Amino acid sequence: MAKAAAKKKKQAKKAKPPRIQPLRWLRRWSLRILVSVAGFFAVLILLYSVVNPPTTHTIWSESRRLDGVDREWVPLEEIAPVMARSVVAAEDARFCQHWGFDVQAIRAAIEGGARRGGSTLTQQVVKNVFLWQNRSWLRKALETALTPVVEAAWSKRRILEIYLNVAEFDEGIFGVEAASRHYFRVGPEELSPRQAALLAAILPDPKGRSAAKPSARTSKRAASIMDGAATIRYETRAACFED
Repeated sequence: MAKAAAKKKKQAKKAKPPRIQPLRWLRRWSLRILVSVAGFFAVLILLYSVVNPPTTHTIWSESRRLDGVDREWVPLEEIAPVMARSVVAAEDARFCQHWGFDVQAIRAAIEGGARRGGSTLTQQVVKNVFLWQNRSWLRKALETALTPVVEAAWSKRRILEIYLNVAEFDEGIFGVEAASRHYFRVGPEELSPRQAALLAAILPDPKGRSAAKPSARTSKRAASIMDGAATIRYETRAACFED
């Protein structure tokens, strides 16, 4: 009898459901989610190294709001070289020298406070293609994590090509092909140095500035960009994205 009772007690003990450990469960699922998110972005980054992004969050949301946007993809070889140099001069003069983060620009941004920005073209591409526009710590953390991966997976030429095709130039106008025809009624391969500089000058505030009717401030910035683009060409600082 004693042995039977002990056996039943032992079996009852074995049948007892395992104790739930919330912290262990949370860590396990957090790790799974993190790995899944990392895998998702890794696949997209590798895919977009050879396939053109069909849309972005900004293009999609503006298309819904405006019931359509003007955008047509154009390869970099069909864009006037001066346009590429102008964007680099305006947004990221050390584009060919850094690995995704420009330490000098970041330092200048810190010293200049809110008056200056330190984002590279690579960071802007990451934000435009994979993330969203609203500022948040989560978006900045993801941007910081994805930027070196994009730099490792894509060539500088590919980064610049995607940037020029997803950047917003006016309300509902995305990409340099649509912008060049919208403002100057020419194809992107026909842009003059002045026109290219004006397009680059409006990028920080595409809805508040106009390349067709530039303010005195925009014209002054465009003149500075023209000088910068010429300097980049003269100093051969465009080698990473020009043939």
